[in-house]
Amino acid sequence: MGAHHAHHGHHGRHAGPEATRTPRLAWALIVPIAVLTLAAMAWLWPSGDVETAGQQSAAEQYAATVTAVEREQCPEGQAEEANGCGSALVTFEDTGEELEVMLPRGTGAPVIADGDEVVLISSPTPDGEIFTIVDHQRSTGLWVLLVTFALALVAFGRWRGLTALAGLVVTFALLLLFVVPAILAGEPPLLVAIVGSCAIMLTVLYLTHGLALSTTVAVIGTLASLTLTGLLSAAAVGALHLTGVTDDLSASVGMTQGVNTEGLLLAGIVIGSLGVLDDVTVTQSATVTELAHANPTYGFAQLYRAAGRVGRSHIASVVNTIILAYAGSSLPLLILIVANNQSLGGVVSDQIIAQEIVRSVVATLGLIAAVPLTTALAAFTVRKGGPTPADEVTA
Repeated sequence: MGAHHAHHGHHGRHAGPEATRTPRLAWALIVPIAVLTLAAMAWLWPSGDVETAGQQSAAEQYAATVTAVEREQCPEGQAEEANGCGSALVTFEDTGEELEVMLPRGTGAPVIADGDEVVLISSPTPDGEIFTIVDHQRSTGLWVLLVTFALALVAFGRWRGLTALAGLVVTFALLLLFVVPAILAGEPPLLVAIVGSCAIMLTVLYLTHGLALSTTVAVIGTLASLTLTGLLSAAAVGALHLTGVTDDLSASVGMTQGVNTEGLLLAGIVIGSLGVLDDVTVTQSATVTELAHANPTYGFAQLYRAAGRVGRSHIASVVNTIILAYAGSSLPLLILIVANNQSLGGVVSDQIIAQEIVRSVVATLGLIAAVPLTTALAAFTVRKGGPTPADEVTA
């Protein structure tokens, strides 16, 4: 019995470095992918400043503080909206000069109180410049929120929290410095999204989870599923004749910036599904690795079945996550549809809803494919470099 235990201990120790080291085959896959991604980024990288059509019309903004608010009775026939009628005294932050401006009115107008920090814009009129309060200043509040978020993440996640923060910085940098400018410069949005997603995934996954074998497996699983998601979304958008123009925002992006809105819709689906995809693939890969350590006797089939059960319950909850995230972001839209009392059939074929359904379904199909793919890959690689005596001799 003692000898049997010693035997197991020996293999258990062996399983560690052997199973976590990334095999040559995996590197042979990852390195060309990384090189390809870099080459594609260099090729798609927007040269010089992106000329945007809307730059000239941007109104100048001024920061100011409200020092007094004077409300008046509104004239007959005018509704008391937002602030009612009257004026506010504001002090400009950069010059210190005081000015009396009308209180903002209408739906969505900022509600103004004494001491508020506000943003004004100036518009030229025949009688000279007119200043209007358009919004509250939010920079201080947002910084407080961001610092709280960073501290909570690092306090709870410690080193992992720090690497996760670094990953977030990389993601934002790639989106703002590469993906958006490249799309603005007229490159195909789907291609830009896939290249950008590859760059984000390769950097962020290795940064947050280390250069372990399980990370490499997750990267390959995510890549395969991401490609599938891209192909599926292109097929669905084409078959359903979706244009990507469903509201004023997407219409103005198409009109003023000359961006291909259909491609933009596809790019949005790919980038949107990347986040949930790497969540599922990392979990599956880590699950297989842990199972292999816990049960050195498990073979490929047993590992695949056990980790597959975890994957199924994960998918069941993640699908709900996707649908709720989309429903949450399009709540005003859902309210309008219910208020207009349309029949369900009419609602579903409506382009806006069709677009959301395509988003959710395509992302979910990509996820469902990711689980068996990553699990099989992880089970295969862990067992390939794993602690079976036969493998040890051949290795």
